[in-house]
Amino acid sequence: MFSLAGKPMGELPVENNADIAIGEVLNDDDVMVRIMSYLTPRTQYVYEAENNRLQPTKLNGKPQFNFSDAAVERVFATSKDGTKVPISILHRKGMQLDGNTPIILYGYGGYGITMAPYFSAMNRLWLDYGGAFAVANVRGGGEYGEPWHQAGMLTKKQNVFDDFAACMQFLVERKYTRPERLAIMGGSNGGLLMGAALTQHPSAMRAVVSEVGIYDSIRWETQPNGEFNVTEFGSVKDPLQFKALFDYSPLLRAKDGVAYPAVLLTSGDNDGRVAPYESRKMAARLQTATSSKYPILLRTEAEAGHGIGTALSTRIQEETDVYTFLVDQLGIKGPSIRANGAQ
Repeated sequence: MFSLAGKPMGELPVENNADIAIGEVLNDDDVMVRIMSYLTPRTQYVYEAENNRLQPTKLNGKPQFNFSDAAVERVFATSKDGTKVPISILHRKGMQLDGNTPIILYGYGGYGITMAPYFSAMNRLWLDYGGAFAVANVRGGGEYGEPWHQAGMLTKKQNVFDDFAACMQFLVERKYTRPERLAIMGGSNGGLLMGAALTQHPSAMRAVVSEVGIYDSIRWETQPNGEFNVTEFGSVKDPLQFKALFDYSPLLRAKDGVAYPAVLLTSGDNDGRVAPYESRKMAARLQTATSSKYPILLRTEAEAGHGIGTALSTRIQEETDVYTFLVDQLGIKGPSIRANGAQ
């Protein structure tokens, strides 16, 4: 917190690794504050500036589960060019660093969007199955402001993929997991990240979930929504940008005879942001190219689009398929404990 003159006035008394939003000003000193983390559901407070105190309001509900048995670590991987890349790891307390924990590593890295902490029932389920969940705050996002975004866009997009590769390597080297127990996940722009990760580092992970992703980079701008994204990815009309797009295009990087990991690609027939044929082409290419025994699957949803506004019943069906795929491919036998805090 700072005064109008720019003088530091301390910090809000909140837990670490939390997403904080400042809301309505109630009077000259008190304001509404919303806080959420991987361990705490979205909670509305009144911040009393005079007492430097957060008072919970009556606007808060009580979830049917909790994360009292869990902890969050904030660690840093070193990328190819020496950049320190943050990773948040949600896991059960007392997790052994023996390489046996199945981990989902999530990434996005684009448009200046920050991957902030969030409270999730699916994370609770994954922990109950003995897994851990990690988020790679790679360049291209907004975690460290606009410079962090600009360092992962246009001709610098490869930095995003190098950052994510460094995070995968960190989790293995520090024995949080091993490649056979590592799954990666992302969607849309994060789907591009998944495509780049699996074609550039096919042996680094066991399973990939890529939702409504972009894969044919040099034709992306010819799609109805593609031209609006040239400022983020670049254009084939610019020689330097074309070279960058060509070099990392997942569809073009897929090579015959490579042992690719298990892959689940999802798409929606009514997707107005990313054409569903992107996922179809990538699935066909990987199915033709791979030399491994692992499945390359395409899940198409006729009643959905890019994800926003999808019916709850449809989302439940898709999440069921995604986590069934992960449990199967990572060799998880079943829940390791009863759901924590279940009512």
